[in-house]
Amino acid sequence: MTAISDTPQRSYRTVNWGRGYSTLSEEHNYAIDEVEGSIPCELQGTLFRNGPGRFDRGGVSYQHPFDGDGMICAISFDQGKAHFKNRFVRTAEYLQEEKEDRILHKNVFATLKPGGFWNNAFDFSFKNVANTNVVYHGGKLWALWEAAPPYQLTPDTLETLGIDELGGILAKGLPFSAHPKLNPVTGELMNFGVRAGLQTTVRFYRVQPNGQVVVDGTHTFPGFAFVHDFVYTENYWIIFQNPMTLDPLPFVLGLKAAGECLKFADNQPTRILLIPRSGGEMITLEADPFFVFHHINAFEEQGKVIVDSIRYEEYLTTQEGRDFRETDFSVLPTGKMWRFEIDPKARRLSSRVLVERSSEFPQVNPSVVGRPHRYAYVAAIDAPQGNAPLQAILKMDFQEEVQQVYSFAPDGFVSEPVFIPRPSSQKEDDGWLITLVYRAEEHRTEVVILDARDLDQGPIARLKLKHHVPFGLHGTFTPHVFAR
Repeated sequence: MTAISDTPQRSYRTVNWGRGYSTLSEEHNYAIDEVEGSIPCELQGTLFRNGPGRFDRGGVSYQHPFDGDGMICAISFDQGKAHFKNRFVRTAEYLQEEKEDRILHKNVFATLKPGGFWNNAFDFSFKNVANTNVVYHGGKLWALWEAAPPYQLTPDTLETLGIDELGGILAKGLPFSAHPKLNPVTGELMNFGVRAGLQTTVRFYRVQPNGQVVVDGTHTFPGFAFVHDFVYTENYWIIFQNPMTLDPLPFVLGLKAAGECLKFADNQPTRILLIPRSGGEMITLEADPFFVFHHINAFEEQGKVIVDSIRYEEYLTTQEGRDFRETDFSVLPTGKMWRFEIDPKARRLSSRVLVERSSEFPQVNPSVVGRPHRYAYVAAIDAPQGNAPLQAILKMDFQEEVQQVYSFAPDGFVSEPVFIPRPSSQKEDDGWLITLVYRAEEHRTEVVILDARDLDQGPIARLKLKHHVPFGLHGTFTPHVFAR
């Protein structure tokens, strides 16, 4: 496919992008036999991906893509060959709605039960869609959604085993975030859970390689906090408290879903919280209002804490009164790559933009998580300015301050790029990037493998699936091969 476009013309058709949010009702299990290029024989393991797979029920469309039922995809690589399977997470709510083929539960972002006020008022429950991330750790495969405990799955068949309360640690529905980080030094899975209200409580976890869970502190701070992601360093847990307000009355009366009651508070600061991992006073720094969904990484250097993130100047949400498949990207805020430098002792904060091109779903080599990094990889738009659907993969070299971009425009739309290190690699960018590319003209998805050292050479392999896969959210790779 051609390299990034220099033309100012729009690189996509909205209707083509919107088709990527079509329901995939079928569950597949097959060897991928249509491949352009070659799959590296060194690439051994399984890429698990999660995202909404169903966007309607009983002829009624969901009102927000993130309300879609979670569907796990597993792409296994073994000796130059690949295998695909997908399966919906059989949550309790999914099974009930599948049986009756109608919406029975309130969703968090925008989808209410049919029946208006009389069927939604004073219903404070929510549907666990288990659709945000999937991770294999300690012999368990978990489908993650940040407002509840994970669902455990069988890794070779993707069969749903049920909610995993981690030995009682997550009893009574305590949340387990959808953004865990694997500590490359200890092999522990680092994570958090957050409960927000008039004050916010965050709890940190370390899941050891043998699966044992350690609660690494519980902290409460004032104000409502919408926190989707976190980062950590050798000495700190780091949370960005986005400036948001919640108007509960429309939710209580059943007029709106909880997500529709969130508003960006541009008269309040963004707060950056540094929580010492060894105990001690929490450090709070304030900045002009901005919003962060995802962080790239964080590390400590010469007494400073460095955090790289995707920053928006306001909260990114769907447009009221408009089908989300018809989003007008020209009025959406852009997500740009920023660097935040924090001096904990002096309690000073400085920040600067690193990449102007709008991007999302950042990744680094897993060996540098929580440590200094040179490279980052993101899904990006085709054009260097403005906003649009994600159609390109961007590599940022922080040391040289240069970028490489490879685009799949006009009919290709990308997902999060997952970095997979080459076995025994010695360089940080020695590995592969795997992304799912939705081909709108064919209504079909390709699994694309790029050489992370040089995006300019284009895909080294395109694995053509027999169908489309709806736009997903997050995924992780394990060197274990699951291809039964």
